[in-house]
Amino acid sequence: METRFGTSQLDALTSQTVARGQGKRGVAPLQDILAMPQPEPVLVFDACHVGVILRTVLSVELLMGVGAMFVTNDVIAWFSLLAIITGAALPAALLWLVVACALKKPLQKLTRLGQWASGMVLGSLAGLYGCALLVWVGFINNAPWIASAVSGALIAAGLVAALIWRAQQRTPASAAARLTELQSRIRPHFLFNTLNSAIALVRAEPAKAEMLLEDLSELFRSALVDQGDAVTLSQEIELAKRYLEIEGVRFGERLRVEWAIDSSTLLAKLPPLLLQPLVENAVKHGVEPSTSGADVKISTQKRGSAIVIKITNTAPGGQGHAGHGVALQNVQDRLRLLHDVQASFRCTWVNGIYQVRMEIPA
Repeated sequence: METRFGTSQLDALTSQTVARGQGKRGVAPLQDILAMPQPEPVLVFDACHVGVILRTVLSVELLMGVGAMFVTNDVIAWFSLLAIITGAALPAALLWLVVACALKKPLQKLTRLGQWASGMVLGSLAGLYGCALLVWVGFINNAPWIASAVSGALIAAGLVAALIWRAQQRTPASAAARLTELQSRIRPHFLFNTLNSAIALVRAEPAKAEMLLEDLSELFRSALVDQGDAVTLSQEIELAKRYLEIEGVRFGERLRVEWAIDSSTLLAKLPPLLLQPLVENAVKHGVEPSTSGADVKISTQKRGSAIVIKITNTAPGGQGHAGHGVALQNVQDRLRLLHDVQASFRCTWVNGIYQVRMEIPA
């Protein structure tokens, strides 16, 4: 059920799911940040994902189809042979995925060579299992046990290579890569504008200046601390709310924010610092160019097994010059790495309204 919240109501809602050790506006001290545990390494054999399973099935089916071409002369014979081979190859491939996923933590402790060897041994066993299925149902008499084991090992080697590549894509390659990502999250002139706003408020409204600097500190804390692969949607909403409070001091009534948050979506997982760049884009391209300001709306809704997240902004100043799309591409890439084919991302521009729509598994 969708509910509309004001700022105070949203504070209460997110505080129920976001633990803040020093109060609503407390900022973790430096020693606490440095003492935070590092995220666990990405599991190479974390194969129980829809995207991995789908690609594996398609790859195995393609290999079987090409292999069947070598021993058949017409289309009907090819289809018949492919159907027989598929009945053994697909169960074997799915068995490999299930066993690999079940053993993902023990396999993670092995060396890279040990992971390759284990994957290929499991592939050999899966190949023998597929061959045994064909013998059991009576499709073949002289079983090619050795060929099945070798084929299974080679296919498994390809799967391990794909899983290693996938794990590497989800792990920052170096400190330089993390610095680049950080720079794309927080624009330098946003920092300067925030500090100037705080300086202007120090004497007239010191409490408001303090709140402004605390919000800025929280943004930097979240950007600097490695939070792992995923955070909850409630944490992202809290961070986006802090960003909008900072910009609200600068733009005043020109920034009009509306929240439509479905409380059943708050525990959904998404990459850290995903929502803030999208909200920042809405402010940059909607509010900043217009003297009359703009409306920014953030909404979430649960639809079946999916969570739909929308960031919408009006653009009274027009669409303006197209940017480089770095932030949007960064968001799309990280969303795909976390949820693969279960996630969708698209942007639309209709009748002076720009909308970013994301869909993630519940």
